Amino acid sequence: MPTYKHEIQADRCKGCGLCVDVCPKNVLEISGEVNTKGYFPVYQARPEDCISCAICCIMCPDVAITLSEIKAEAEAKA
Repeated sequence: MPTYKHEIQADRCKGCGLCVDVCPKNVLEISGEVNTKGYFPVYQARPEDCISCAICCIMCPDVAITLSEIKAEAEAKA
C-alpha cells in the first residue's frame, strides 16, 4: 500500500478555509500566524488522522496543498 506526503505551501494559502470545511477527518485548521502575504494559512493540526483522500487538494483554489506518493526504500533501491 502506498504512503503519501501531505504538503501545504503556506505562502500560497490565503486562508479561505475551504479545505478545512471539506476534510472528513478534521486534519486541517487555520493558523494563528500570518504568512508573507498577510493571510492566516492552513496547517495540519492532526496529520496522523489524514487518510490521504486528497479532497483538500481538489478544493484549494490556490493549489497550495499537494499530496505526493512516497516511494518505499526497497523500491527506490531497485
